[in-house]
Amino acid sequence: MKITFLGGGNMAAALIGGLLKRGFKAADVQVVELSGEGRARLASDFGVRAVEAVDDAALACDVLVLAVKPQQLRAAVAPIAGRLDRQLVVSIAAGLRLADIGRWLGGHGKLVRCMPNTPALIGAGITGLFADASVSAAGRAAAEEVLAAVGSTVWVADEAQIDGVTAISGSGPAYVFHFIECLQASGESLGFDPDTARKLAIDTVLGAARLAAGSAESPAVLRERVTSKGGTTAAALASMAADGFPDVIRRAVVAAEARGRELGDELGRD
Repeated sequence: MKITFLGGGNMAAALIGGLLKRGFKAADVQVVELSGEGRARLASDFGVRAVEAVDDAALACDVLVLAVKPQQLRAAVAPIAGRLDRQLVVSIAAGLRLADIGRWLGGHGKLVRCMPNTPALIGAGITGLFADASVSAAGRAAAEEVLAAVGSTVWVADEAQIDGVTAISGSGPAYVFHFIECLQASGESLGFDPDTARKLAIDTVLGAARLAAGSAESPAVLRERVTSKGGTTAAALASMAADGFPDVIRRAVVAAEARGRELGDELGRD
């Protein structure tokens, strides 16, 4: 499978690195990147062909990964509109819908829309994928193979659900970072030095996530097992409930999902 990346930023670099670790040959990967510094870095780090503009060699691929910023995608794909045929196009541009991308590509229909997240940078990401109806089982497998290079994957049946994926896992790392930030600040308010408070907060979140990932029990059951009646955890959870913590999380996710739909409307408008 030959893969060309349109855009060579952090996520593209993470995907390329993950693919090479999985046995892909550098000779089968190309990158189109405007920045000369970026091209030099990609060529040096991975040994891949990195060019400034799309040429015939770059289009001689099986999979074209659209990895430019959403606001730049329309202009980035303009030079290749009408030039695609057999290639599977995989977009990791947030918010942009397949109908709009296909239109900008001159009616190309073999499209997969993905939403990875930033833990992909360390190979611990989660990506939601949705495929156009014209994508074959082999095409879906190819898209999954590319994104699985940086973590786990889930398929959704409705493209609108990609906005929900964005709200939960795409934006989710920021929620977790903010929780860690608040937990650390609370530790400092109790008299711990910043380094100790940071370690207590991060290792607690990391350990709890690993326990949840490796357990057959639901998070609710795991939470109940930590919570002794009348104990310290019960006091903390009662305080959270009184402050409407579950609703805070739900409203945040709903706001992110709504903004995702708004971005799709704004960016896809002619």
